[in-house]
Amino acid sequence: MSEDLIIDLASDAYFMGQALREAHKAYAAEEVPIGAVVVREGEIIARGWNQVETLRDATAHAEMLALTAAQNRLEDWRLEKCILYVTKEPCPMCAGAIVHCRPERVVFGCPDLKAGAAGGWINLLESNPPLNHRCEATGGVLEDECVELLQRFFREARAKTAARRHRDSGPDAPLLESP
Repeated sequence: MSEDLIIDLASDAYFMGQALREAHKAYAAEEVPIGAVVVREGEIIARGWNQVETLRDATAHAEMLALTAAQNRLEDWRLEKCILYVTKEPCPMCAGAIVHCRPERVVFGCPDLKAGAAGGWINLLESNPPLNHRCEATGGVLEDECVELLQRFFREARAKTAARRHRDSGPDAPLLESP
């Protein structure tokens, strides 16, 4: 990471807004609504949104898809001079990939205290001793908007599950036979 890196909070909010647009795509597809963008020199070079269910791939997190798209765009696995914006703190899998790709910063919306790997539960991005690279992490950018979208998704998912259980246990539900 360059020592003269300038953090522009207005730009962080703008690019997090773009990551939120990706999260809304995930929401519309009934995926956990997390979105990501990769920015290099003020330009979005890649986008991604959670597609775990759509692709039937446990690794299809927004960050992973955005990182892969950025590497393809740059024709290099090293994402030097890049910043990853993601609406939720990266998990350990994504944090490991981030470290190996070497972006300068990761900016995330809401923390994940149970499984976050950028300081919420553990910090793999700024570990000491470092892995092969250290990546500055900035959290809390548009946090309220990111939290609200996730909470709405899970609230609706719980309501759908409850409705399905109620429907399946109603008067027309099949009776279980006794042994």
